[in-house]
Parts: sequence; C-alpha cells; structure tokens
Amino acid sequence: MVKFTGAHIVSIDQFQRADVDLIFEVADTMEPYALRKRVTRVLEGAILGNMFFEASTRTRISFGSAFNLLGGQVRETAGFASSALIKGESLQDTARVLSGFSDVICMRHPAAGSVAKFASASRVPVISGGDGDNEHPTQALLDLYTIRKEMKGKGRSIDGLKIAMIGDLRYGRTVHSLSKLLSLYKDVEFVLISPHELSLPKNILELVRSLGFKVSCSDHLTESIVDVDIVYSTRIQEERFPSKQQADLYRGRFRLNQAIYTEFCQPNTVIMHPLPRDSRSDANELDSDLDDNPNLAIFRQTDNGLLVRMALFAMVLDVVNKVEQYSYAARWYKERQN
Repeated sequence: MVKFTGAHIVSIDQFQRADVDLIFEVADTMEPYALRKRVTRVLEGAILGNMFFEASTRTRISFGSAFNLLGGQVRETAGFASSALIKGESLQDTARVLSGFSDVICMRHPAAGSVAKFASASRVPVISGGDGDNEHPTQALLDLYTIRKEMKGKGRSIDGLKIAMIGDLRYGRTVHSLSKLLSLYKDVEFVLISPHELSLPKNILELVRSLGFKVSCSDHLTESIVDVDIVYSTRIQEERFPSKQQADLYRGRFRLNQAIYTEFCQPNTVIMHPLPRDSRSDANELDSDLDDNPNLAIFRQTDNGLLVRMALFAMVLDVVNKVEQYSYAARWYKERQN
C-alpha cells in the first residue's frame, strides 16, 4: 500500500485497490465539512500552492476550496504569463522555490510528464491536477468515487460494472486514468466509443486487455450504449489538436440527448462527464434536456471532487485523525437545496 504521508500523487499507477478503498473511506468522513455543516481548522497555518499553468475552473477551485475547508490558506498562479516560467525558469527551479513557500502543491501543466518532473525537485508533496494528455489522477478518483456511490444506490458495486467511454479517448486524460483505476476491480467491461483516430492509446488498451478485461471498440454511439451501467462522455480536447479545424472534424459526432437516452439506454444508466461539457451548438455532447434526468451525475461528480481532494490533503499531510478534534458546528449553516 501507498504510504500517503508526504507522498506525491502524480499517477494512478501508484495505487492498489486497498489504497483506493482507504481514500474513499476518508472521503466519506469529509462530507459534514464539504457541506459546511461543520468547520474544521485542522490545517490552520498551512499553505497550498495552487500552480495551474493550463486553463482550469473546476479542478483549480475544487483544490483550493478543499484546502480552505480544512482550515488552510491558498496561494495561486494561473497561466504561464504570471509565472517565472515565461522568463525561462526550469520546472525544477520553480519547484525548489515554491516548495519553500508551501506545505503542499497542486499543479497542472500542458506537457505530459511535467508534474512528475516538478515533483522530483519539490520539498513538499505535489498533487497532479493533470499533465497534458497523460493523466488526471484526482479526476479519476472522484469519478470512481461517484461510480461507487451511484452503483451503491442501485444495489450494485464497481465489480461487474459495464462502462461506455465516449468521445476523445486519445487526448482525454481523464479516461486514461479512469481506465487504469477500473482495472483494479473485477469483471469490469469496457465499451470504447470514438473515431478510430481518437481511440484509447495503445499502451492503456493493451494494459486493460492483458489483465483479462472484456473490451469492445466502436465508432457508433446508439447501439453501443444499449446495456451499459455508465455512459461517460468526454469533450473533444481542442487544445491538444494541431489546429481548431482538425478538432472540428470530430466535434458533435457523439451527441447524447434525452430522446437517444430513452430509446437506447437502460432506465438506470448513469450519465457522467468530467466537465466542462461543450454546449456549443456544433458540439452539444450532453444536451441540456438531460439536466432533469435523475441519472445525470455530472454535478454530483463535482461535489464528490471536494470530498476526494479533502481526503488526499488530510492523508498526505497526516491529519486524518485530527480533523474532528479541531472541528465545531457551523454557526450559520442552513440545509442546502440540491
């Protein structure tokens, strides 16, 4: 098992199933704090360096909010233009400097392998917020945590799951990490739906198949989602293509709306997406007419991201057993509407 105290979190490859179970066990305990029913100051005085060198809304704010909810403070850099990297400073020098100002660092960067490179020179734990088309480990963890909760509500578990992954599987780092994570479980069936040019990278596909999992590939949406438990749609990763024109060749190919869902999906099929969903008319990968569908879990995913990231902070900074000790009831709390 992973020794979480002081550890970098840069890849799903670090984890065994028991590690994931432990993260989820801790995440469950964070719910009163994430919902603001209780306040904890367990990380009072600690500083998170939030270093995002690629565009982000959910991940950046989720990491910052998670740290704040544990009582810590957040310092941020967003984009190359506001950092010394634009002046030619190396990732290693940046890591050495920023780790003197922080107790833990979250980092996103457009180059694959960059977070691990940064972590190698850091004096404090580094948690990946995604690196290029490589991996996004915390997104995969919150996705799996969501799957676990959604399946539990239907009397099921992750074992025996059938999941359809749809869209840009080549550049979509969330499906890379999620595929690896699901491979820690039993009898999971993968249905990969994408244009051939955007299929899952060969190394990940071979890994999943080598472990004995059933995998099917298709470029047709409707007949492929007939009997799956999860449909996991992804955005065309326009920023990874050589040009917008090339990305446009694939945009809007796999649209899911309520009519298609009703005709082809099982009534309890869960709809997921790592967000942001591209709602422009030429893409519209998840139609807004799905917003009232009770099986649309995309906003439950983002809520679950707080729990998972709070758990990781508490684990790498070794305060899991002190969270409740430094807590009290929120004085202003009112029950929130979902």
